[in-house]
Amino acid sequence: MGLTAAHWVYLAGIVLILGTTIVRRNVVVPALLATIATAATLTGDPIVAVQAVFNATLTAASELFNIFLIIAMVTALLGTLRAMNADQRMVTPFQKVMRGGWSAWLVLIVATYGISLFFWPTPAVPLIGAILVPAAIRAGLPAMGAAMAIAVAGQGMALSSDYVMQVAPGLSATAAGADAGRVADVALVLALVTGAVALAIMGVMLRREMRIPSAALLEAWENGVVSGPRPAVGLLRRLRARLTGPAPVPVPGDVDERVVVGATTGGPPHHGAGGPGATPPPTGGGGGDGGGGDAGAGGAGDERTAAPRTERLARFFAVAVPVAFGLMMVYLVLGGLGYVPSVKEGSAAALVGGLATVLVVIACVALDGPKEALTSVGNHVTDGLVFAFRAMGIVLPIAGFFFIGNESFAGEILGLEDGGPQAPALLVDLVVAAEHHIPGNPVVMCFGVLFIGLLCGLEGSGFSGLPLTGSLAGALGPSVGMDPATLAAVGQMGSVWAGGGVLVAWSSLLVVAGVTRVPVIELARRCFLPVMAGLAVSTLVAAFFF
Repeated sequence: MGLTAAHWVYLAGIVLILGTTIVRRNVVVPALLATIATAATLTGDPIVAVQAVFNATLTAASELFNIFLIIAMVTALLGTLRAMNADQRMVTPFQKVMRGGWSAWLVLIVATYGISLFFWPTPAVPLIGAILVPAAIRAGLPAMGAAMAIAVAGQGMALSSDYVMQVAPGLSATAAGADAGRVADVALVLALVTGAVALAIMGVMLRREMRIPSAALLEAWENGVVSGPRPAVGLLRRLRARLTGPAPVPVPGDVDERVVVGATTGGPPHHGAGGPGATPPPTGGGGGDGGGGDAGAGGAGDERTAAPRTERLARFFAVAVPVAFGLMMVYLVLGGLGYVPSVKEGSAAALVGGLATVLVVIACVALDGPKEALTSVGNHVTDGLVFAFRAMGIVLPIAGFFFIGNESFAGEILGLEDGGPQAPALLVDLVVAAEHHIPGNPVVMCFGVLFIGLLCGLEGSGFSGLPLTGSLAGALGPSVGMDPATLAAVGQMGSVWAGGGVLVAWSSLLVVAGVTRVPVIELARRCFLPVMAGLAVSTLVAAFFF
């Protein structure tokens, strides 16, 4: 089947979105227009085209809501810990290792890579965000630097090789007719090369953004500042200038959005469950000047002078939360070894979110009492959801456009009934058409398969393109004298680094941006050049050394 007008309209939409991203503009409007144009061209019905805008966004929301919920629950947990000052106590032990921004950067990379190799990044990233990211911020690492380190080490280096669980190499090898172990070995080397190059470039980019360790940095980060179209570098520089005084100063009003975790967005300072007569500390910290409260309510506001009972609770939960997540990790390891029932990736992510929710309830009951916890738990969960949607909701219409090119979602978006016309596979058709234009040179062939993998990753799923790239590797590799396993590993790099959560904002990169509190579009933009440089180097390594 040849390409139709709908394919070219869809391709034009992709180019428009990528071009808008490059010029640092919001891509929501281009995505909406591209969705309407593609649906209208496919169906010839303007009514269906208008409905497709809503259906595409709704489909994206249903597919990504689990990510939003994890962000919300981890954010609610952080807000609960902050209400009793347990967050500061929890990160104190890591200060012995994270003595500065660069040591924090290295610890995040090593920890994220190690955990993600065994558990995949989706459940690992919230764990890192809840325990290590606050310590890294306090040590002087900018939030964007933490996000870049986690994305490259977890979503990139660990997931693109998938060396322990070997799901990705298995998919690639099956489609290519190659040995899964060989694909995994090559993918491991290519992933490490890509990550090393990307991290080196990112280190150069961050060298002027590292700051002197200070508790004020953690305070400012916990206020939940989320910038809009403005570059994150400018925000970090303004924060650095403001934090040089004796106390943190609120971020200037030119920041587009402020989301205070644990405070009602757009309203007055949030008061806890104790009511106006016993003002506990703001759960998000930053809603205004705190008033004095009694010992049972948790003490004063911004000065955070806690009563003895609250101090005891802070010490307890500062230990209990890391221990709880540590026990979860032990269970996952034992499950992988077969000693206990194993937990799959989706279930592991649910385990993280559920554990965070249980800890929120326990902490609120301990701090506010059973009666008042009925209100405070609801406040924390609501504020976590508000943060998740205000920070990440922008990606839904963008993801909806790319979903219309996926056969699995196009039928639902276009309202096609079972037994009716077959749902189109626009993106796959474009990729298959492009393969015929790849010259028969090993280097060009490697870069061609890499490019096809990157295109497949635009759907936001790193593994969905592996059968296609693997099939191309098996068909094209022998014609140019290349091992199909090597070519399959190259395609795996492109698909997973793009859709697995590093280059595409509507992927699991949402989790990284959520736990580090940075704009997801800006994070994807900052990762683009370093990662593409790393992929180029690793592709050359594959072409010349394998």
